[in-house]
Amino acid sequence: MTRKMTGAKMIVQALIDQGVDTVFGYPGGAVLPIYDEVFQQNSIKHILVRHEQGAVHAAEGYARSTGKPGVVLVTSGPGATNAVTGLTDALMDSIPLVVLTGQVPTFMIGSDAFQEADTVGITRPCTKHNWLVKETDKLSGVVHEAFHVATSGRPGPVLIDIPKDVQFATGTYTPKAPSTSRYQPQLKGDLEAITELVAAIEKAKRPVFYTGGGVINSGPGASQLLRELVEATGFPITSTLMGLGCYPASGDKWLGMLGMHGLYEANMAMHGCDLMINIGARFDDRITGVVDLFSPKSKKAHIDIDPSSINKVIRVDIPIMGDVGHVLEDLLKIWKSRGRKTNSEAVAKWWKQIEEWRAVDCLKFNQKGGTIKPQHALARLEALTKGHDRYICTEVGQHQMWAAQYLGFEDPNRWMTSGGLGTMGYGFPASIGVQMAHPEATVINVAGEASWLMNMQEMGTAMQYNLPVKQFILNNERLGMVRQWQELLHGERYSSSWSESLPDFVKLAEAFGAKGILCSDPDDLDDAIMEMLNHDGPVIFDCLVEKHENCYPMIPSGKAHNEMIMGENVDTQMVIDKDGAVLV
Repeated sequence: MTRKMTGAKMIVQALIDQGVDTVFGYPGGAVLPIYDEVFQQNSIKHILVRHEQGAVHAAEGYARSTGKPGVVLVTSGPGATNAVTGLTDALMDSIPLVVLTGQVPTFMIGSDAFQEADTVGITRPCTKHNWLVKETDKLSGVVHEAFHVATSGRPGPVLIDIPKDVQFATGTYTPKAPSTSRYQPQLKGDLEAITELVAAIEKAKRPVFYTGGGVINSGPGASQLLRELVEATGFPITSTLMGLGCYPASGDKWLGMLGMHGLYEANMAMHGCDLMINIGARFDDRITGVVDLFSPKSKKAHIDIDPSSINKVIRVDIPIMGDVGHVLEDLLKIWKSRGRKTNSEAVAKWWKQIEEWRAVDCLKFNQKGGTIKPQHALARLEALTKGHDRYICTEVGQHQMWAAQYLGFEDPNRWMTSGGLGTMGYGFPASIGVQMAHPEATVINVAGEASWLMNMQEMGTAMQYNLPVKQFILNNERLGMVRQWQELLHGERYSSSWSESLPDFVKLAEAFGAKGILCSDPDDLDDAIMEMLNHDGPVIFDCLVEKHENCYPMIPSGKAHNEMIMGENVDTQMVIDKDGAVLV
């Protein structure tokens, strides 16, 4: 039934009707009517962050770890502009968010009023859709529409800009109803195209599944269908950074992550395959490298719900537009009905070749001396947390790539990282959002000291809400990935890639009332990690690591997947392709 209420009350009621339980935000003059309504109810928890960028990243962590949309509430002007980085991050990584921003009263729009900004204009390029609501009667309908748009099709962030007078005015509230939106993305794939892909699967000699975040966004059912398909066909599977967890890292068909810092066997399989099946990935440049050299011998299929992603970067032979879960369900049905056929003899030979690539052991490292190798730190973190109900966030840089290489993910929604935009400062607030959604879980943010400092103020949020997030900082006192590129590509000219003034992270933790741990000796590492895990509150773990360690394998700019730079501990005698070319 429709009811009369103020616009501010409509916002809160619409959020309740949408099943929202947590909102991340920061108040200001243009949203005080909404905050007043938040104060007068008990259905929704509001988390007061210390910066609006932190609010959006926290909502991203909440959304990515639950599959539900994250919700943000910020004020006009700087409140909205501070949210832009998070909005762009969510757009690049397909994270469903609903961001509510205050705006000056309608009669003041365009007058350069205090804390006025053209929020709709500013955020149009970094949202899936946005609205400026000037009539209170339309407000509730727009909120319900926003949730539909954010979560349907390829997920993404949306924004509603709400003038202050619209919040004060009284209008008619419309309850949530079955969607009549004009936005109705295609879920079912074309059966002829799916049948064509099944025929290619039946004949393939060197197939590979290339999976991405779209599998996870489709829901847990899609990951289960993918696992069934992999086990039934016996085909190898690799993943992008955003797809980690859609297939278990312990699975025997798992090749690891591919791309610029992907595993040798994954990149070699991508380069040498004759059938490449892209499931929910967008062919981003960190995966493809040089487009003309990408998977040059393969027939290519692409399953994606976003029609703009198909043939955008890589021309494919079998385009299938649809939701990953629906398409995989139909693909399995058709493949089974045709006799569950594969070219098993050829696939067995393909696996023999892959096992030779695996034997290279491209992640091999040597922990020696009195300095902690970053790879060793993450290998020990993996070993000591493997049995935990664990969620991992990261910042951006070398530590992010090492985390993807050395931490194993058995399930979807356990890995929160900034893939497309590469946002330093993402991981800490994201870990807060994850911990809010999963209060009993172990939530660890793997960070570099430079990234972590970008949103360090959110320690106040963690302490205020007693969120036991663990900040595992690999501290090399350098902008590690920048320094690596300067070493390899810029003549070892280290321009502004280190800080001469870092805080004492233990004292910083204590200043916030949290626990700080410093570890610099490999022999003390296990005990220090266990001390971190056993503490029941927030922890900043300052792990001093080798300052000039590089992240390998690495595909240099302008090179193909079979031309990787390998680490010093890898046996280069083994790293030779079929044509005899040395690949290091």
